[in-house]
Amino acid sequence: MILPPLGTRDVGATEEMDDPGCDPQRLARTYASFRTVNALVAGWRSTYRHVLRPHLRREGVNTLLDVGCGGGDISRALARWARGDGFTLSVTGIDPDPRAHAWASRQPPVDGVRYRRVRSEELVSEGARFDLVVSNHLLHHLDADQLQGLLDDSERLARHAAVHSDIQRGRLAYSLFSAGTWPFFRGSFIREDGLTSIRRSYTASELREQVPPRWDVRTRGKFRLLLTLDPRSITPP
Repeated sequence: MILPPLGTRDVGATEEMDDPGCDPQRLARTYASFRTVNALVAGWRSTYRHVLRPHLRREGVNTLLDVGCGGGDISRALARWARGDGFTLSVTGIDPDPRAHAWASRQPPVDGVRYRRVRSEELVSEGARFDLVVSNHLLHHLDADQLQGLLDDSERLARHAAVHSDIQRGRLAYSLFSAGTWPFFRGSFIREDGLTSIRRSYTASELREQVPPRWDVRTRGKFRLLLTLDPRSITPP
């Protein structure tokens, strides 16, 4: 396998599933595969336990916003984990893509999970607030202005914490994902778009240069980045 240049972000690379005219069957298989892929590589169970769960309260309803939720697998998983731990968590998954919203809405319902086809800035305009704001594999899709917009919106929408999780670009990540997905996920965009995502992703040092000091960039192993907001910086209602 010949590795592409990975010294800098390939911001010109585009994912096939982002094409409005892409094959709808391959797109549906991609959404269906996200649960498996994210369980293997995204590390949300650990992030839930160590970063999100400490903010949950036993009394009343906790609220969480999942920005750019795609097929909604992370939204559903977080609600199930919280319920299993004895918490009531109401999750709102948002995505402006009508295809993602339609696919997520067709899945078997999970208590406490709903989906809306809106952008985060629309929720800010509505005056909405959530205890927690998260996203998965969203940062690498954004240009500089969109990234700053997401961070500004997160500060206005979150009461207690905001956590954005993404891939960390690197040769080992690219090689392992390429080899590990080669025999699997045929008929979907998982392998091609996953490799494109790695090429578009940040390193920890690059992301630190792009975000304000009130946002903390942490690595999770060799392949993950967590961008978290200092609770002291959250905008009061």
